[in-house]
Amino acid sequence: MTGTPIRVMQSFRAPRATTNPYITMLDHALEASSEVIHLRFDWRAALVGDYDAFHWHWPEGKLHGSTWWKTAGKCALTVALWLRLRLSRRIAVVRTVHNVELPDDGRLRRALLRRIERDADLLIALNAETPLDDRPSALIPHGHYRDWYARQPRAQRVRGRIGAFGGVRRYKNVGVLVDAYADAAERRPDLSLAIGGRPSSPELEQALRERAGALPGVELQLRFLPDDELVRLATQAELVVLAYRFMHNSGSVLAALSLDRPVLVPRNPVNEALAREVGDAWVHMYDGELRGEQLLDALERVERIPASARPDLTRREWRRTADEHAAAYRRAIESKRRRT
Repeated sequence: MTGTPIRVMQSFRAPRATTNPYITMLDHALEASSEVIHLRFDWRAALVGDYDAFHWHWPEGKLHGSTWWKTAGKCALTVALWLRLRLSRRIAVVRTVHNVELPDDGRLRRALLRRIERDADLLIALNAETPLDDRPSALIPHGHYRDWYARQPRAQRVRGRIGAFGGVRRYKNVGVLVDAYADAAERRPDLSLAIGGRPSSPELEQALRERAGALPGVELQLRFLPDDELVRLATQAELVVLAYRFMHNSGSVLAALSLDRPVLVPRNPVNEALAREVGDAWVHMYDGELRGEQLLDALERVERIPASARPDLTRREWRRTADEHAAAYRRAIESKRRRT
């Protein structure tokens, strides 16, 4: 312990069953920390309460309601919160940079998001490739999912099975994976493919079903997968393939590695660093657009991994994550008060 616990309010409320697992696991880790008095978000407490630091996660989530008037009200409250934090001489503002770019969220909301981003006293990056300015910053990698999935039963690994899971979005290139699988299955008939996740639009779902409909060995679960089904899909696979056009902070990659399954992902600096961290037997990469021969090559390599082997995720233990957040909060507070 480095001193008196500091009071830190998060921008998230108490997690629910549908909350992003990263937020739920961070919530639990900070709640257990002796360094931090962990405050979940509450509008009244945020606007008039006593705390030493405020931590933003995805601030765009504060700008939308179920009706236009609720959206207008939430935007007004967020402006009031931004003003309080901006004018305060003692409350430090920390922001985790989950995404490289701000969302395309309308001119006025985007302007507010830019101001929230600009006024942070310290930035937290989840990987070393996140572009940051010259403000104080901390690198705190995304924690693993081993504890999250610990109570879910594992399935028997199926030879030649390829898996893909997570929300189905256009940038995730699931259709390209299907085409690469079709090419690979012509040369290796024992292959099978399981895809799970909710499509972002009915048009995308229809296009994917038409693309995969005539292929042998394809199983589509195009809906939200509860944890037990996700674990079954992932652990049946010999290889989890994520053919994203752009990949920066991927929870799906860490979910697969936490379930001791190797991944095939596009080559970029983030994934190259991840391979060095966890072991290159677990992170396989391809260049350009995914093709059938790259699937076959990766499958051949992962079949050599011993059944008892596990990727090295020690850098991503949640107790360590909580300690590093506490240290970042203290740095942000010291920086803010030194300037004012």
